[in-house]
Amino acid sequence: MAYQFALLAPFDYTDVLVKGAIVTTELIAIGGGMGTAVGILGAWARTQGPAWLKPFVSAYVELIRNTPFLIQLFFIFFGLPSVGIHVSEMQAAVLAMVINLGAYSTEIIRAGVAAVSRGQIEAGLSLAMTRVQIFRHIILRPALQKIWPALSSQIVIVMLGSAVCSQIAVEELSFAANFIQGRNFRAFEAYLVVTVVYLAMAIVLRQILKLIGKRFVTNRNGKISVISVGGGVA
Repeated sequence: MAYQFALLAPFDYTDVLVKGAIVTTELIAIGGGMGTAVGILGAWARTQGPAWLKPFVSAYVELIRNTPFLIQLFFIFFGLPSVGIHVSEMQAAVLAMVINLGAYSTEIIRAGVAAVSRGQIEAGLSLAMTRVQIFRHIILRPALQKIWPALSSQIVIVMLGSAVCSQIAVEELSFAANFIQGRNFRAFEAYLVVTVVYLAMAIVLRQILKLIGKRFVTNRNGKISVISVGGGVA
């Protein structure tokens, strides 16, 4: 007997889909913002930070980049309670996303830092700026400008990877798909609808990140603000 498609069947659970989309948005908004901040701090530590800190940051980056995100999530949610640290499903998901994105963005941003002209750094030193001031005012913006597309892609990847958070009962989009197909036994339709929603969210997120890049990473004329040797801003 031929399968009878019912593409509108998942929309009997519109409230579940909407909640899943909202939770996924919350995960990437918090995880993306905090993960990028961790990446900036990590890039500073690996390039400008004290020598004693660099091995710890390097170990963190290698550990996270060479282990599955699902295992990291399980370690936080199931492992930490064994040593007395209890977190909710949402807290575990956010923490896992921040740690994961932080490690990847550390390396992405570090590559941008390495591409910044040495002359600009020397100009900052000649003005008696501290290393933190040099990183903040001279290095960071040009570095972000160079790697913003790659960083944006990584944030989108982490958003899509949040689908595994359903494994610890976080009620995001993949949880919604599992819930719906478990009620109406319409797996094809449920996962098709959620796939389309993920696609739409990825496209919208990429456009939002593009606008953020234009607004905060580069000036309106598309040029990077750098310090000239004479002490002014060019």
